[in-house]
Amino acid sequence: MTTGTDIPLIRLERVSRILPGIVPAVLVRDIDLIISAGEFIAITGPSGSGKSSLLYLLGLLDRPSAGRLLFDGHDTAFLADDSLARLRLERIGFVFQFHFLLEEFTVLDNVLIPMRRLGRLDSTAQRRFAMQVLDELDIADQAAKRPDQLSGGQRQRVAVARALANDPPIILADEPTGNLDSVNAERVFAIFSRLVRDRGKTVVTVTHDSALAATAARQVRTLDGHIVGEAEFPA
Repeated sequence: MTTGTDIPLIRLERVSRILPGIVPAVLVRDIDLIISAGEFIAITGPSGSGKSSLLYLLGLLDRPSAGRLLFDGHDTAFLADDSLARLRLERIGFVFQFHFLLEEFTVLDNVLIPMRRLGRLDSTAQRRFAMQVLDELDIADQAAKRPDQLSGGQRQRVAVARALANDPPIILADEPTGNLDSVNAERVFAIFSRLVRDRGKTVVTVTHDSALAATAARQVRTLDGHIVGEAEFPA
């Protein structure tokens, strides 16, 4: 799918996510949101405000209970589960608070996993691009090590590299600095800023850290499943 210049990368129209039950759990309700290519957005709000639930909707990990979610102008409600999985693999990179690296694999092999699943490149090209991404994140010298031989900050940079493996246009990050000290947290957000500025990526990250959120160009604040405020900041 090709993103036209006048078509948002992601558009939410009156989207709700409600878990059924005796007392239904409202995760997000009646959200309207437009995310354009090349944006750096921080989603903020207190615990239980719906910010992670919103991110999972944006990442096509959950389906809306109501409303429409359009990706590149296409209504995702009409996509089968396998088509959604393929879309995630091709177009979205994920970074989580816990890096979820496979401990028995090397750094390089962890980055190669999504590339092998997609199968877009041959093995030589896969390794070349993986090493290029690791080098861009200043961690290529750790390629032969296992995750348990790395620091927390290094492991999270490997997780970012893995998210970039298939060169997706959008990176979604859920509390990616939650387990990092302030120096490494700032380094991860600096990487996100660089990806937006130099490579035209779109980055949407959930964070509880107001100082880090302030480095994004746009903030979206959630409360009780609603978007209650937005702010944009000049570059």
